[in-house]
Amino acid sequence: MDIRVAKFGGTSLANAEAFKKVKGIVEQDPERCFVVVSAPGKRDAKDHKVTDLLYACHDRISRGEGFDDLFSLITDRYRSIVSGLELDLNIDGLLNEIYRQIPQQPQPDYAASRGEFLNAVILAAYLGYEFVDAAELVRFNAYGCLDLAATEELIAAKLQPGMRAVIPGFYGLMPDGSIKTFPRGGSDITGSLVARGVKAKVYENWTDVSGFFMVDPRLVENPRPISLITYRELRELAYNGANVLHEAAIYPVSQVGIPINIRNTNCPDHPGTLIVKTVDDPDDSRDIIGVAGQKDFVIIQVEKALMHSEMGFVRRLLSILEELRISFSHMPSGIDMVSLVILRSELNGKLDRVIELIYERLQPDRVEVIEDIALIATVGQGVARKHGIAARLFTALAKAQINVRMIDQGAHGINLIVGVANSDFERAVKSIYHAFVS
Repeated sequence: MDIRVAKFGGTSLANAEAFKKVKGIVEQDPERCFVVVSAPGKRDAKDHKVTDLLYACHDRISRGEGFDDLFSLITDRYRSIVSGLELDLNIDGLLNEIYRQIPQQPQPDYAASRGEFLNAVILAAYLGYEFVDAAELVRFNAYGCLDLAATEELIAAKLQPGMRAVIPGFYGLMPDGSIKTFPRGGSDITGSLVARGVKAKVYENWTDVSGFFMVDPRLVENPRPISLITYRELRELAYNGANVLHEAAIYPVSQVGIPINIRNTNCPDHPGTLIVKTVDDPDDSRDIIGVAGQKDFVIIQVEKALMHSEMGFVRRLLSILEELRISFSHMPSGIDMVSLVILRSELNGKLDRVIELIYERLQPDRVEVIEDIALIATVGQGVARKHGIAARLFTALAKAQINVRMIDQGAHGINLIVGVANSDFERAVKSIYHAFVS
């Protein structure tokens, strides 16, 4: 029998009624053998995500403060789910053990992971599936990076054909046996790893939207949906701000060609978006696949005469970022100029030190800092292979009287990135979208 791995996000498992919807979806298709879950999300705009509460518990402890009030909110949340599902499950025993363990853990990972752990225990009992702890399946190396080979081997050995199981997302084990979490949204990664390990036919990612749209619906009313997209296009959109699926979740399945299907728990009959390796359709008329962007970048522009002939200049520049543990997003350059484009949050108060080290080690003629920049990526196969894409984009921005502060595109890239002022971000996204979708 073919296998489908179904991952359900926090909004899909926020309360007992949501669990009932999930059960209906899982039981509708016998190929849904393995289910990966997130922690409960918000039930309404004023609610808390359970993971946020768990992080807050650890933060309180690190400051020597009590956390009983926060943990009481978590306890009430899980009790309400269990009672709403009429399950005979000792949830209080599990919660009491977590309450005892959280103060004993030096890092927040254990606390943060317990939301997924408890949700998986509950859903396994509700479905009549086996519970398999992610700690038995996912391995990190001594540097805290995913050990893909070890993880794939453990999943293949533990999750056997004919088995039905629920697995918590978001975490695994370090070599010393301690819990290690992925970045926020990392349950998507767990689902992708499970799909790879069991050689699934498809990896279903169930959330609260019916797939991807060409642009953020918060910026453009009724945007066009995307029914089919490639892994590469999706990674570009995710990297540049589209946030339906964690971009690191694409890599494990893309390597082995397993499609990803983004589906809506509240509208299970909608086909959603299918993500595949390639779209080999000669009649594919799409000029672009989507537009995504983010605000709050800083551009550090370094100028020095004859920079291009100074061996090791860029290496020494980037070594400053490495030393200060700062990641950069883009690096456009000219003959005597190179720019570092960095998210403001990455700098985290280190900007002055970066500038100081640049002058000290590189002796530039000038360093200019340009702040409050938004980057917008226009993505699609057509960007690289069709005439006139850039002309339409820049014409649209010119008509909207938006000044372009930066342009970045690789020779064979499928994305064209422009930098504009933060204040122009929303207008720029709309202008670009409507240049390609009438």
